[in-house]
Amino acid sequence: MLEVKDLWVAYGVTEVLRGISFTVPEGSIVALLGGNGSGKTTTLNTISGFLKPRAGTVWFAGKRIDGLPTDAIVKLGLVQVPQGREVFARMSVAENLELGAVTRTDRLGIKRDLEEVYALFPLLRERRTQKAGTLSGGEQQMLAIARALMAAPKVLLMDEPSAGLAPLVVQEITRIIHRLNRQGRTILLVEQNVGAALSIAETAYVLRDGQIAIADHAAHLKANPEVVRSYLGG
Repeated sequence: MLEVKDLWVAYGVTEVLRGISFTVPEGSIVALLGGNGSGKTTTLNTISGFLKPRAGTVWFAGKRIDGLPTDAIVKLGLVQVPQGREVFARMSVAENLELGAVTRTDRLGIKRDLEEVYALFPLLRERRTQKAGTLSGGEQQMLAIARALMAAPKVLLMDEPSAGLAPLVVQEITRIIHRLNRQGRTILLVEQNVGAALSIAETAYVLRDGQIAIADHAAHLKANPEVVRSYLGG
């Protein structure tokens, strides 16, 4: 579904990604792990079209996308849930969800997906007229995920969905991600919460200094805490 080939990305003269390659099979959850500054968010932003690679290619459903603008990538069905949630604070929950569907013209499909989103996140239905900026951190994360779903994604790129959240909220977000995958969504999950990511992913790639240091089944990494400590610090 998604394939990154020999990707090099730099900010000015500083190389952030140095020849990384990985695949995300259709219907899977793939975790991209690593410490601060390892290149995780840069990877997602390059896939999404916010950054242009110095070299290498990105393929989505057999189509090369690394030269496409972000809105065209979203229309193809590849949507990012950004780090820090980035909800539109002064807009209502309902308005945030409407903006998630801004690239779509299928009114019946939008209406259907809105009902599905509210079924998945009943709390958002209850608070649909509430300003997004007044929601808790966990509620804002749910809204960010729901807004991405309104774009009708085939693949979700999720950047640190557990960041800054209480353990019980992290468990709920993890459960939601697992449920979305069972419903057929392909997910590339960037996380520093190693335990949460490895509990639901099938495959994991560990980034270190802009390169892939480890690629393995998530269950193998979870069973090898020494490797996790060595590369991720815990």
